[in-house]
Amino acid sequence: MNLPNLLTILRIFFVPLLVAVLVQENLRLDLGNLTITNEFLALAIFLAAAGTDLLDGYLARRWGQTTTVGTLLDPIADKLLISAAMISCVQIHLMPAWMAIIIIGREFAITGLRSIAAAEGYTIKASDLGKTKMVTQVIAVSLLLASIHWPQLRRAAVWWLWGVVVFAVVSAADYFMKFWRKVDDSVKMRRRRELLLMERKARLERRRRKRSVAL
Repeated sequence: MNLPNLLTILRIFFVPLLVAVLVQENLRLDLGNLTITNEFLALAIFLAAAGTDLLDGYLARRWGQTTTVGTLLDPIADKLLISAAMISCVQIHLMPAWMAIIIIGREFAITGLRSIAAAEGYTIKASDLGKTKMVTQVIAVSLLLASIHWPQLRRAAVWWLWGVVVFAVVSAADYFMKFWRKVDDSVKMRRRRELLLMERKARLERRRRKRSVAL
C-alpha cells in the first residue's frame, strides 16, 4: 500500500463525515472568538477531500506508483465523494433532485462499464473530459455550500451545475465509445478463436472418419 493509494482511501473516509456535517444544520464549533458553522466545516472537509484527489494522482505519476488498484479505486472514491455531497445538497434543498439523478446515474453507469472492462482484462482510464467534469463538480458543490452563507452565489452555483450536467453527458458518451471499441475488438477476437477451434475439431473429426472407413 503506497501513499497515493492511502490518500485515495482517506478520501473515502471523508464521505460519511461530510454527510454528517451537512445534515446537521445546527452544528456550530466555537474556537475562541471564531465560530464555525456547519456549511463552512462541510466546505473545508469537501475541499480537503477534493485536494487528496489532485495529490494522489500527482504523487502516483511523479513517483511512478501508478497501480491497477489505484486506477480502479480512485474513480470510485471520486464518485462516492461527489454523490454523497450532491445527495446531501438535495436533502437540504440546495440543488434540484433531477440534476443529482443524472449526474449520479452517470457515475454508476461508468463504474459498471469499468467493472465489465476489468473483467475482460483491460482498464478504461479517465479521459480529459472526465477530469474536466470532476473539476466542474468540485466548483459547483463548493459554490452550493458557500451559497448557504452567501445567497448571492446561488445563481453562479446553478450555472456550474448545468456545466456539470453537460460534461457528465458528454464524458459518458466518450467512455461508452471507448468501452464499445474495446469490447467489440475483444468479442471479435474471441469469436475468431472459437471459429478456428471449431474448424480444427471438424478437420480432426473428418480425418478420424476417413481412417475408420479405410479400416
